[in-house]
Amino acid sequence: MPYTKFVAALVRANSSNVGKIRISSGRCRSTLASTKTQEEKEQMGGCPVVETVPIEFCQKIKTGANTQLNKIHIDFDNTQEAYKSKGNIDLLRSLLVFKLCTIDLLVEKNSELMELSKKLLGQWMFEKMMKMTFYGQFVAGEDHNTIKPLIQKNQAFGVGAVLDYSVEEDLTQEEAEKKEMDSCVSEAEKESPDAVHREKKYKAHRQFGDRRGGVISARTYFYADEAKCDNQMETFINCIKASGGASADGFSAIKMTALGRPHFLLQFSEVLVKWRQFFNFLAAQQGKSEMMVLEQKLELEQLKESLIKMGVGAKDDIANWFSGEKLGLSGTIDLLDWNSLINDTTKISNLLMVPNLETGQLEPLLKKFTTEEERQMKRMLQRVDVLAKHALENGVRLMVDAEQTYFQPAISRLTLEMQRKFNTEKPIIFNTYQCYLKEAYDNVSVDIELSRREGWYFGAKLVRGAYMYQERARAEEIGYEDPINPDYEATNRMYHKCLEYVLEEIEHNRKANIMVATHNEDTVKFTLEMMNEMGLSPTENKVYFGQLLGMCDQISFPLGQAGFPVYKYVPYGPVNEVIPYLSRRAQENRGFMKGSQRERSLLWKELKRRVLGGQIFYTPVY
Repeated sequence: MPYTKFVAALVRANSSNVGKIRISSGRCRSTLASTKTQEEKEQMGGCPVVETVPIEFCQKIKTGANTQLNKIHIDFDNTQEAYKSKGNIDLLRSLLVFKLCTIDLLVEKNSELMELSKKLLGQWMFEKMMKMTFYGQFVAGEDHNTIKPLIQKNQAFGVGAVLDYSVEEDLTQEEAEKKEMDSCVSEAEKESPDAVHREKKYKAHRQFGDRRGGVISARTYFYADEAKCDNQMETFINCIKASGGASADGFSAIKMTALGRPHFLLQFSEVLVKWRQFFNFLAAQQGKSEMMVLEQKLELEQLKESLIKMGVGAKDDIANWFSGEKLGLSGTIDLLDWNSLINDTTKISNLLMVPNLETGQLEPLLKKFTTEEERQMKRMLQRVDVLAKHALENGVRLMVDAEQTYFQPAISRLTLEMQRKFNTEKPIIFNTYQCYLKEAYDNVSVDIELSRREGWYFGAKLVRGAYMYQERARAEEIGYEDPINPDYEATNRMYHKCLEYVLEEIEHNRKANIMVATHNEDTVKFTLEMMNEMGLSPTENKVYFGQLLGMCDQISFPLGQAGFPVYKYVPYGPVNEVIPYLSRRAQENRGFMKGSQRERSLLWKELKRRVLGGQIFYTPVY
């Protein structure tokens, strides 16, 4: 195939020029200045202290030739609206849990304390205590039936659900490291570790084998065998069906690492990155390295001459590589054209072809693939396809969670292929973009351009990111460039830059859709102001908002009651099996609750208002 011959030229690119190649970060259209204190800047996802100003949202309604403006008043300081779905016991529980999350000793020793409580109280009493505190605050219930009352209540107040089965294995660090090394190292690498030429970023390293370390609010899956992956797929299917049964417009979340052996994600990610590096190398040859990534259009004839000089192939062969139905008709080749040379008809064995930097010959990424390894790769792709089909059948939108940067190129490419296949009539598949990454804007803009050209519905969830501490430590220890933005302000600017780009695409082409997944009140206000300026109505269901269950209700419920599509990420699962999730929730809350008193002050304000108003036994009505 064309790709395998092209990649051979990476021999020269990597040996002499790759260090000079860079991807332009693009130009920021506009950003929102940060108003954070130093304490808040240390937190990537908390509810910041802000000066609350009610938002007047102008909703356009067209009636014949006339356009009428409906102003929607959103006051994030109105506790009566924010907490009208909560009883007084719920408010007291939130205050207790958030206060406990600020006590360092309790948070640092939370796992040990929960184990001790279980021994002292017994299983039944321990579960009762957890349901009255942390579990009751952050988890909806144990199974599909027990979560229904909470989902129905939230829906009555305008808040939907993104169902997320949050069960994790309770592994020791040593067990996690062993599972990771077994699943991320191929048989060829085990037999001859020194004979395999791999980029160090895309190789498994034992000191980072436990991927749970330094991670906030993200589930972690470790590969055991194919049967376990099938079970996890069935769990996701049940979650999709539950989402479809609970509402007409639900979401469900999945993780790629739950669906197969992750060594394929590592290998495919490495190949995709080298493919992009080679394009940048060729762009630099044509003096276009300083341009934005989508402005880098390679002159086709000059490109052919360069490839011939490199010895990539004969003149006739190279001409055939660019003889596709539309490829090169304009006389230029851009990154999207380049990426299209790897398509869904490519055999897996050919996808993983790279050059040997010593011999200059094109070789498989690994010396050999066992029959079982080939099957494992195909099964992962098949499971992803099955889930997408179930989502389509059940009217549920499927969110593919982002993961570590050494897995993410492959995850994003597989998600993109699902979008091309299933997002032809409406947005079914949503990709996740982590805006603490330096390359976030390039990734968003390239994917939107592809959706525009091919005519399918773009779906994105924007987050700040869950793996910052782990990613930075790994990059420093192993010795590659830190992929994370340098500080909170840079991440904030990146988030707003990506958000504005998608909103502008929605304004001009109603096929784009975005989930603004944030606990940052400034970002929510920025989004509302942009929607107001662009005349984007919440009833169009193009812009969604998302927060975690049990956090930042003062954002979620006023939005929902004002008619905006807003969703809570709703974890569920048996008490004992979601303890790892609850442990991280305590870690996350410690950070932002120390930096912000806002949520607690609003909870106290509402509780006092009810007591002074004689509503001691307040019960939500819906």
